[in-house]
Order: sequence, then structure tokens, then C-alpha cells
Amino acid sequence: MEELIRQAAQGEVLHNDDTSMPVLALRRDAGMDHDQGDPAERTGVFTSGIVSTAQKQTIALFFTGRQHAGENLADVLQRRAAELAPPMQMCDALSRNLPKLPQPLEVIVGHCLAHARRRFVEVTPNFPEPCRYVLEQLGEIYRNDAVAREQAMTPEERLRFHQLHSGAVMDQLHAWLTAQFAEKKVEPNSGLGMAMRYLRKQWERLTLFLRQPGAPLDNNICERALKKAILHRKNSLFYKTENGARVGDLFMSLIHTCELCGANPFDYLTQLQQHAGDLARTPSEWMPWNYLTALEPASASLDSG
Repeated sequence: MEELIRQAAQGEVLHNDDTSMPVLALRRDAGMDHDQGDPAERTGVFTSGIVSTAQKQTIALFFTGRQHAGENLADVLQRRAAELAPPMQMCDALSRNLPKLPQPLEVIVGHCLAHARRRFVEVTPNFPEPCRYVLEQLGEIYRNDAVAREQAMTPEERLRFHQLHSGAVMDQLHAWLTAQFAEKKVEPNSGLGMAMRYLRKQWERLTLFLRQPGAPLDNNICERALKKAILHRKNSLFYKTENGARVGDLFMSLIHTCELCGANPFDYLTQLQQHAGDLARTPSEWMPWNYLTALEPASASLDSG
């Protein structure tokens, strides 16, 4: 797990978010202030999901406790190699998702376009025409991204493709949003108005994909990862102790990383147990994406013994 965290810290893009997760041993007096200030003062308990992506592998990490997703991401980034360029971070616009990093650590923040889109989907029944326009414009962006993915474009090629085909679409959408408020065609405090205000306020970070090679459009990969924690919460209701939560996080991290890398989780966990000595000596060779390579000489050594 420690090696998995270290390698995740070297990723090019780190997605993060969190969800509530009861831990009985961490229950506090309900009269205390909720989720404010230092983690020691909070009553809320969360499972944070962090998904680190790079060209070679994707890693999922889970952390359960009083810390928010931004604080857990800051802890992970403490292990990032100093010579690497700042990574990109993808999240929604909640302030608790942003890490507070000491110098010289920094991240390039992008916000989730799907999260902004969802706000318009929710108010479409009440404002069908303007919402349809926004959703069609954003749909064009996702179609362009699908083309880039189907053609296996490099990050630089994808950036140029989006600048050529998506830049004008987003410029047109921004001009339309500005005109709606300038011409008083929308009530700012209505459901539509708040969705439009959110889109305008977060515009710079929502359009990172037009400026940064490899910037994702959204945080969906992390939201899918957190469904693992949500399903576990639904099935088991809670963790009893902090150590139980730590063990749960460990197994969820290893299993979901296997799924993201196309490895068989059951076989992987079995092989880790059977080759515990080799794992302890060279953990980097026993990651979900490369353990089969390490398995060949290790198995040969066991057979000869």
C-alpha cells in the first residue's frame, strides 16, 4: 500500500473527491461543530477517493477518517519527486477538495465539466430551451473528446484538436451566458440562473482542457471509484474501528487498482500472500500492472526450492 501511494504521487493527473463513511469508534457528541477547522475538531467521517492517472498506469487510493479529500491529496503529494512538473488536479468546486500545499509543491487545478453539466440537467424540466442549448454545446465537447480517444491521440494532439474544434464552441457558450445576464433574460437566483452563474464563475478551471495537454474534461473516474465505497457503506453500514477502516481502504485500493489495470484482483491478492517475502524486498515489482512479470522468476525459485 505504501508503494502504491508513492507511485500514485508521481501521476500526471490526480482526481479526488469524498463521501461520508461512518466509523463507530470516531463518533462524537452531536452538539459539536460539524466539519469545521482542524480534523480533530470535526464530527464528520469521510472516505476520500484519489485516482492517479499517467500514460502507463492508473491507481486508485481510498482513505477513511476525519480528513477531507484535499487534505488526503496533500498527504499523498508529499511523496512526489521534487524534479517532476506540477501535476494536474481534477475535482469539483468544493473548497475542501483543494490541497493546502507547502512550497514548492503545487498543482494545476481543473474543475469537473460533468458536474457543471449536471446542474443544467436537473433544471431542464423548468427551463427546457436554454438548458437544451447548453447541453448541446457541452455535448459537442464530449463528442470531440471521444474522437480524440478513438484516434488514440497524444496529449499534445488532443490539446490541438480541442483548441481547433472545441475552442470556438466554448467561446460561443460563454458569450451566450454573458448575454443572458446582460439582457436580463434569466433570473440570477432561479435554478437556471444559479447553474449559469456556476458555469461562468468556474469557467477558467472548467476549460483547462483547452490549455493543458492531457487535462481531463471531468472527474467521473473518481466518482466511479467512490461508488465502491458507497456500495460497501450500503452493504456493511459502517466500520467499527479506525484500523478496520484502514484495512478496508487497503483492500479497496488494491482491488480497484487491479480493475483499472485489467488485472485479476483475486489472483493478485493470492499471489501477494504466496510471495510475501519477495513483496517485502521489492514492492515496486509487485504492483497490479507488473506482478505477472515478477511472478515468473519467483515461481521458478519456489519450484527449484
